[in-house]
Amino acid sequence: MQMPRATRLKPAMASALLLAFGACSNAAQATEYTMYRDPYCGCCERWAAHVHHGMNVQVIVKDSADMAAVKDDKAVPEELRSCHTMVVGGYVIEGHVPAADIQRLLKERPAGVRGLAVVGMPLGSPGMEMGGQTQPYQVIAFGKAGRSVFNIYN
Repeated sequence: MQMPRATRLKPAMASALLLAFGACSNAAQATEYTMYRDPYCGCCERWAAHVHHGMNVQVIVKDSADMAAVKDDKAVPEELRSCHTMVVGGYVIEGHVPAADIQRLLKERPAGVRGLAVVGMPLGSPGMEMGGQTQPYQVIAFGKAGRSVFNIYN
């Protein structure tokens, strides 16, 4: 006796649904990075490409003509400010912070740290590549625990 067509299709439909849910769950697992930037700044896009490269992240770019207001809203200390501000996983990322440091922050979640910052726009930092030119710079952790050097480059 042959099974009704609807009965034969149920296993195939279930497999298709599992594949679809699997694809959705992979997309849902992507970490969302929201970057605020001046619409006329080109280095911000290069930095965002660095952050996105090789990682399962979704970078959402929000242009703002008033970056000082964004930084005030995100409580970025004035002396640590740079050109763009990102929010990820409850942290504030200011300026040209390398992706590896962001990943380390998200993994370790140190107590009292609100975010990371690279002051200014140092040559050789992600998004500020200028041939072989480099400047030394520090990644600074800031928050309730005060400020500390999170990493040093060059």
